[in-house]
Amino acid sequence: MDQPARDHAATAGAGGLSHVEFATPDSAEHDRWSLAHPLLFLKAWAAHPLRMGSVFPSSRSLCQRIVRVAWPTPGKCVLILGAGTGVVPQAFLEARLAPERLVVLEIDPNMAAHLRNRYPGVTVIQGDARTLPDLLPERFQGRIGSVVCCIPLVMLPEAEQRRFIDAMNAVAPGRGFVHYSYCVTSPLPARKLGLSGSRKAWTPLNIPPASVWRYSAL
Repeated sequence: MDQPARDHAATAGAGGLSHVEFATPDSAEHDRWSLAHPLLFLKAWAAHPLRMGSVFPSSRSLCQRIVRVAWPTPGKCVLILGAGTGVVPQAFLEARLAPERLVVLEIDPNMAAHLRNRYPGVTVIQGDARTLPDLLPERFQGRIGSVVCCIPLVMLPEAEQRRFIDAMNAVAPGRGFVHYSYCVTSPLPARKLGLSGSRKAWTPLNIPPASVWRYSAL
């Protein structure tokens, strides 16, 4: 698919897309979604449960809603923090985002190695998102059009939440970020953090049911 096709309807900009077409996965790709590498995921969860947030990987339904909300403007890249086993990057690729426009960060070395093997062409960074400005390769400076935060910020104290938010703003100033949560209400104290937040999507087809939020600076 050529570049204009990959940017289909992308004129919707930072507010996301009302419609995205996803490729129909073949049997091998379907296995990626249905299995989601449970042993790798559960091993990481057992070692660091606060990093993972849930014992279950995000469902395809949730990932597709994230893609619709976080689709970048033409020529810009998507940055995913806390990519885990890779189900969120998989959804962007199924929506025809070019691999070279996708940057994923994962703190767990085993998961980062898994992501590199699973997604050739995607830039995979292993490290702590709080040091994101030092980790992002120079070639992506000024090119991040959308940030997806898969890190369970709700479990962190406010000071740590601010560190993650400051790091995201440093590499994508003025872009805000997309964040998903299992909370009924906003997972972040938005106004205390100098943010405005709105719930953009919700899916009961996730375990547990989840909401997709977009946050931006006040």
